[in-house]
Amino acid sequence: MIEELLEQTSRKSIAATVVVVLLLLKGIQWLSTERKIRSLGKHARRVWTWLPFDADLVVTSVRDTMAHHNLSGWRGYFSAFSSSPNWTVEAAPGGRRVIFTADPENIKAVLATQFSDYGKGKQFHDEWKDFLGDSIFTTDQELWHDSRQLIRPQFIKDRVSDLGIFEEHVQILIQQIKKNGRTWDGKQGKELDISDLFFRYTLDAATHFLLGRSVGSLEVPEQEFAEAFAEAQRVQNIIARTGPFNPIVPRKTFFASLHVINDFVNPYIEDTLRLSPAELSTKTKSEEGYTFLHALASYTRDRKVLRDQLVAVLLAGRDTTAATLSWTFYELARAPEVFHKLRQEIVARVGLERAPTYEDLKSMKYLQNTMNETLRLYPSVPFNIRMSLKDTTLPHGGGPDGLSPVGVPKDTPIAYSALVMQRRPDLYPPVSPNFPHPDKFSPDRWFHWQPKPWQYIPFNGGPRICVGQQFALTEMAYTLVRLLQQFDRIENHMDKVDAGDPCLKAEIVLQPGQGVRIGLWKSEDDGEKA
Repeated sequence: MIEELLEQTSRKSIAATVVVVLLLLKGIQWLSTERKIRSLGKHARRVWTWLPFDADLVVTSVRDTMAHHNLSGWRGYFSAFSSSPNWTVEAAPGGRRVIFTADPENIKAVLATQFSDYGKGKQFHDEWKDFLGDSIFTTDQELWHDSRQLIRPQFIKDRVSDLGIFEEHVQILIQQIKKNGRTWDGKQGKELDISDLFFRYTLDAATHFLLGRSVGSLEVPEQEFAEAFAEAQRVQNIIARTGPFNPIVPRKTFFASLHVINDFVNPYIEDTLRLSPAELSTKTKSEEGYTFLHALASYTRDRKVLRDQLVAVLLAGRDTTAATLSWTFYELARAPEVFHKLRQEIVARVGLERAPTYEDLKSMKYLQNTMNETLRLYPSVPFNIRMSLKDTTLPHGGGPDGLSPVGVPKDTPIAYSALVMQRRPDLYPPVSPNFPHPDKFSPDRWFHWQPKPWQYIPFNGGPRICVGQQFALTEMAYTLVRLLQQFDRIENHMDKVDAGDPCLKAEIVLQPGQGVRIGLWKSEDDGEKA
């Protein structure tokens, strides 16, 4: 009995000793981190949380992303318990410090002036490697530089200004709009979800540009690949937002989707690698049959490198453009006067039939204003993250007044939001006849105003600025011109869906969470408008 008591006491003592040692180690680690932060700068204001290890912040973040309330959630971080928001705050979900910012000076530092201090980091790479591998979006330093050098030549002006692929698929898009936008007795203006058509259209154009063959999703909507691509993004979004708790995220559908994606791209890769280097060289020198994949394969024959870069560029090339086109028509349907003003410019420049040239697209000021305004309200990548690669600082947000530098030890995540920053009223001029409220869609404001540097970053900025920016803008502009040549009236059907409060679905790319339901009328059928 005494032996059992001694044994039990011993076990309890050992357990207690272990707990004390762990707490001491944690305390020493905390003191060391605090000393490091204070040697570099100061703390930002703390996000208020209730549970230990800020576990409630993780729960709230996942709930917000699943309910598409990310914008209000982030605004809550900055404005809680403060009459004047501090646009840089911090928290410690899972015990790990994270800094959130919508301050243009801090974003400028992360993306440009202190570029070498920040990158994607190991944690980001580990969380995203199953989906995007070692692509341009997940790597740093030499690997990132090599990826950019590999991809950038495919987006030079000569390639971007070749509008043939856009023309081929926009004509199919127009036919689908005409087909789906008519009632059973042939009348126009039938309600349709144009967002769904845009996502299929950009998938067809992207696969044609990248792989040489379109998947044809506009004509055959049920595409296993498209569904898998969307599901992989949905789960990846949750993985990214759960931080240290992400191992508990179910991944069955995620890995099944990745299997579908890989099965889709691998045959294209195998077909290309059957070509010898000499055959590839000949093929890339001719316009006929030249593809993004052929260009990549002329630099590397590593299947994994080809797969990772293809999937990454497909994500960027398809979803961002489709989402921005969707938001453009969402706002045009709510502002028919903008629709008609834009159409007048298009008709005056290119008429109703002629396909626009690259120079036409660049010369139409109101067209450019419309795209800029859409990207101001709905930046394609609304939330992003960087990791500090060394001990460093952020210029703003530290101390009680938020005016001191923030101390940022190595391996600290910095989450930043273009969506929040570009909707900050304090960064804009006062409301006036020439400048409506920043929450209002108004392409006309761009005739009288230009954003200050780093307060408008729809394509990010600095050395990692989007390599496909001109490709995306050209595709959007070309599509808008061809559609508005065809249709001269638009009707909004979204008020009954969202009552004017759009659902901001942010699963990597910001897209309308409830579609874009509109009616369109073809310009020459004026008699059917009544």
